[in-house]
Amino acid sequence: MTTREQDESREHRIMMEVVVDAYDDEEQAMGWYYYLDDKLTFPFRARCTRERAASPLRIGEEVSVDRLAEEGDCRCEMVVLTTWQGRSLGLPLAQLDAVDADEGTREAIGDWHYWVERGYGFG
Repeated sequence: MTTREQDESREHRIMMEVVVDAYDDEEQAMGWYYYLDDKLTFPFRARCTRERAASPLRIGEEVSVDRLAEEGDCRCEMVVLTTWQGRSLGLPLAQLDAVDADEGTREAIGDWHYWVERGYGFG
């Protein structure tokens, strides 16, 4: 079930830049991985906007996002590596919003949130 209205410009960008040549779930995941790897400028500050069972963050907590996790860790969802309580921690990108980031980073994170909130997925 979708929780977000369709946005034609995001749909077009995602279909033409992210998953244009993807024929299965793995290719879609890798399309997203390389799109985000190209568009995100690290490091950036991010705030937790939704709690997840797979993450220790609470809403409102901030982290420094250092980079994307390895490809193998992003086959089911996009995971970023952060510095949290003095150690590296992988977190789902879907639970984070950029606080201090450039426009390209904000747009790419928004595209990923849109994909997730529309109920699209892979893996």
